[in-house]
Amino acid sequence: MFDKILIANRGEIACRVILTARRMGIATVAVYSEADRDARHVELADEAVCIGPPPSRESYLMMDKIIAACRQTGAQAVHPGYGFLSENEGFARKLEEHGIVFIGPKHHSIGAMGDKIASKKLAMEASVSTIPGWPDAIETPERAVEIARDIGYPVMIKASAGGGGKGLRVAWNDKEAFEGFSSCRNEARNSFGDDRVFIEKFVEEPRHIEIQVLGDAHGNCIYLWERECSIQRRHQKVIEEAPSSFISEETRRAMGAQAVALAKAVQYQSAGTVEFVVGKDQSFYFLEMNTRLQVEHPVTECITGLDLVEMMIRVAAGERLPLNQDQVARNGWAMECRINAEDPFRNFLPSVGRLVRYEPPAQTLEASLPMPPPGPDGQPVGGVRVDTGVYEGGEIPMYYDSMIAKLIVHGRDRKDAIMRLREALNAFVIRGISSNIPFQSALLAHPEFVAGNFNTGFIPEHYPSGFRSEDVPHDDPLFLVALAAFIRRRIRERAKGISGQLPGHEVRLDSAYVVLAMQADGAHRRYPVGISDFEAAQGSATVTVEDRVYRIVCRSRLNDIRITGTCNGAPFVAQAERGTAKSALIYRVLHNGTHIDAMVLSERAAELHRLMQFKAPADTSKLLLSPMPGLLSDVAVEAGQTVQAGDRLAVIEAMKMENILTATQDGTVAEVLAKRGESLSVDQPIMRFV
Repeated sequence: MFDKILIANRGEIACRVILTARRMGIATVAVYSEADRDARHVELADEAVCIGPPPSRESYLMMDKIIAACRQTGAQAVHPGYGFLSENEGFARKLEEHGIVFIGPKHHSIGAMGDKIASKKLAMEASVSTIPGWPDAIETPERAVEIARDIGYPVMIKASAGGGGKGLRVAWNDKEAFEGFSSCRNEARNSFGDDRVFIEKFVEEPRHIEIQVLGDAHGNCIYLWERECSIQRRHQKVIEEAPSSFISEETRRAMGAQAVALAKAVQYQSAGTVEFVVGKDQSFYFLEMNTRLQVEHPVTECITGLDLVEMMIRVAAGERLPLNQDQVARNGWAMECRINAEDPFRNFLPSVGRLVRYEPPAQTLEASLPMPPPGPDGQPVGGVRVDTGVYEGGEIPMYYDSMIAKLIVHGRDRKDAIMRLREALNAFVIRGISSNIPFQSALLAHPEFVAGNFNTGFIPEHYPSGFRSEDVPHDDPLFLVALAAFIRRRIRERAKGISGQLPGHEVRLDSAYVVLAMQADGAHRRYPVGISDFEAAQGSATVTVEDRVYRIVCRSRLNDIRITGTCNGAPFVAQAERGTAKSALIYRVLHNGTHIDAMVLSERAAELHRLMQFKAPADTSKLLLSPMPGLLSDVAVEAGQTVQAGDRLAVIEAMKMENILTATQDGTVAEVLAKRGESLSVDQPIMRFV
């Protein structure tokens, strides 16, 4: 076994590998860029080496610097995590040449599966089901149309070196096939330096289901069941679960057997994933093989009880797999949400900055100890796990991907897992930046998702115009009003007990309030609220809103941002804080992905509030505002210049995303307010128009 390993990665996956290595008694080395000097993975590791400036091409992608760090620290092996160099055949070979073990598959396996055209041919030779198509590179758009007609529309036009949704088009007719081939080829050339394109049948109502495989250097290979990854946005996975509620036991075992056959065909030695597209009739076809650890590996760990990182390390050290196929467990149900630093209400634009508050939900599972404890019946009772690479007060840098954490739950069944995941999202506190938690909450509450009726087109089908605040459902929105009033009543109770109050002007406790909930247009909706049976010692009261009655019991402290209690006997977890950017008098209450900003006033104060003048929002129609925090990498116009609708104005970069801002109408630039190279905040003015 290794004495010391280096993790050639950052963020949550670097931290996750370190936790397992620590449990195994293996010393760890972290590498970091200058932007990650204070990152969590640097703090967790036994040693850390700086390998360059913030851009990944100058640090985390520099093979020679990583090898030099191994030499400097005496690390005998390298775990690449995922992303960066994890599927780089040249990196694996270079490590081998320097006598350093690559904790992953051999370079020849990476090479065989890294090319989509070559991997499909290998799959066919191994008798793995493949999508009907043309496996060789296509040279002209005219030929692409001919092949598409032969296969039958719809077809997928794919770049051989593509990934993450890049270099992919779906064509439903000759015109789309002709144009899609050209644009796909250009995108592939620019993104991957490889313009080879092929065509295959597009499976309607497809599900994305993948099989986890594990092989060793002694010829043993097993599969660890499947993961359901069909909930995707722009070909990026959003929610993953294991097992899948869609496929039958027969299909599950057939897919597993084919995944193992493919892994054996390339002499696979590590953890890897064979991805399949599954049709509505449960016909399944090979997509590709990921020769690395997957982001969603924790859901497999939860249902099998196996630590996949530990398995990878042991296999890389030459050990045999500790179990055979018949010994692979499958207990309960696991789900994972990717918590990203992005604003779902601004078309998921990146959100960077300082984590002012960061409090994950209480954890009962750990990355290196994934199986929940058994209950009285011997079955796992469920639990919560958070894999993260950040901490409160830390910075979310603009140079890397947007993932803050992965939230994983294990339940007895799918219904239990969904319930646990919604509750955990309610308890996940993130302030200072935006996150996609409201979007995740909305997905988990969607009746079609709950019923298991979905495919890879679920998000574009149900959110065709993007995600809006009204898309976040709440089964009882008046509960938020009641909770805001309850919190206000508790605060008034404390204020009443303060000594030294002026006689005749003591704090009076009201039983009737008016909650003014702020609307998107700045107006307020009024809710008369009655509070009775208040018991300070028990933290309980009966709150009446319109015709609804809520018996709330909550002993959380008044300054707690996360509050827990019961409402009409049912437990709840919510978040509440006093004061927003708009007013110190506003209470913000969040639950199940939605929130209200409300003022809780006495009846007299509410009457006086009616007399307050309405302050209209500032007119920003003549300003170009930054839609996201990021680096202003280009300003394409200057003061006095006339622009037409659609003209390029500026470019903002953040988290590997380039956002080009264009003119929405004809006009003249009056003044440029920000400079090229400046770091912008959300809604910061970039330029003003006449």
